[in-house]
Amino acid sequence: TMLADGGVRVSDNGRGIPVGEHPTEKRPAVEVVLTTLHAGGKFDGKSYAVSGGLHGVGVSVVNALSTRLEVEIRREGFTWFQPYENTRPAAPLAKGAPTRKTGTTVTFWADDTIFETTDYKYETLSRRLQEMAFLNKGLTISLRDERPEEPLEVTYRYAGGLVDFVEHLNASKDPIHKTVISLDSKGTGIEAELAMQWNSGYNESVYTFANTINTHEGGTHEEGFRAALTSAVNAYAKDQNLLKPPKSNGKNPDERLAGDDIREGLTAIISVKLAQPQFEGQTKTKLGNSEAKRFVQEMCYSALKDWLEANRVEARAIVSKALDAQRARIAARAARDLTRRKGLLGGTGLPGKLADCQFT
Repeated sequence: TMLADGGVRVSDNGRGIPVGEHPTEKRPAVEVVLTTLHAGGKFDGKSYAVSGGLHGVGVSVVNALSTRLEVEIRREGFTWFQPYENTRPAAPLAKGAPTRKTGTTVTFWADDTIFETTDYKYETLSRRLQEMAFLNKGLTISLRDERPEEPLEVTYRYAGGLVDFVEHLNASKDPIHKTVISLDSKGTGIEAELAMQWNSGYNESVYTFANTINTHEGGTHEEGFRAALTSAVNAYAKDQNLLKPPKSNGKNPDERLAGDDIREGLTAIISVKLAQPQFEGQTKTKLGNSEAKRFVQEMCYSALKDWLEANRVEARAIVSKALDAQRARIAARAARDLTRRKGLLGGTGLPGKLADCQFT
C-alpha cells in the first residue's frame, strides 16, 4: 500500500519475524534483523528453500534509508509492535493484543535527503507485482495506492502460473497452436519451470527468471533452454522427414534448422529456483550457475521431445513455421549477396587495387 503521506506499507501472512531474544545479541531477533547487516533467515539453511536475496541486507537497508519505520508482527498468539527513527529503535518491542493471525507488516518513509525523489510509480510497482504473481502460482498479491482522491487497487492471482504469463503476453498475438507448452522438473537444490507458445509474428520473446528475479541478460538457464530447444525440434523434424534432404553434390550436408529460425515467433518464460544462486554482478541480471544449464537442458530436451511426439499436429505447425523462417533467411541472404555483386561489378571503377586507365 502506498500511503497518502508518502509512506509504503508491506504486509504478509507468513510466519512473522521472530520476536524472541537473540541468543548472542541479547535483544529481540526482529531488532537484530532490522539493524544488522547479514542477519537474514536464509543463512541457517532451514528458513527458506530458495531466496532472491544473497546477503541478508534487504530490510536492514530499508531501515537505514528511512526517516521512520514501523514493524508490526503477528506471532506466538500476540501482536508485537516496534517503531524505528533514523535507523535506531524509538521504543522497545511492545507486546500487544492477542491474535490468531500470523504475518508481518512493515511501514516505512524513505529519507528524502538521500533519494532524489520518493515519488513511487504505480505502474512500475503494478507490473512487477503482477510478474511476481505469475511466477508464484496461486499467490495473491494486492496493490493499493491511496495518494489519489480515489484510491487505486488491483489484486493479482494466477492459478496457471507461467502458462497464464505466456497467454497474457500472447493476448494480442495470433498463436499458431492453441496449447501452451508447460514443462517442469525438480532436482536436488534446483527446480525449473517452463512455458512457451509460438505465434505468427517474427519476434522472439524469451524471458528468464532465477528465484523470481528477472535475469534480462540471460545466463546459464537460458543457454540450456536454447540448446535443448534447437536439438529437440531438429530431432523431431528429422524423425518425421520434415527437413530438406542433403544435396547430392556434398554442399550443405547439414540441413538442420538454426536456433534463430526455430525461435522466430516464440514466447517463452523460463523460471529456475536454486538453493545457492550465483549471479554475475550485484544487479543480478545474469545467472552463472553451471548446474542450471545442464538441468534445464536435460529437462527441456526430453520433455519437449515427448510433447512433440504426443501433439503431432501442433508439432508440425511449429516445424513448418521454422522452415518458413529458414527459407526467408536464405532468400534474404541470397538477395544481399546479389546486390553486393551488382554493386561490385556494375560501377565504372575496377575492384581491388586496380585503377582505371587514363588518357594523357
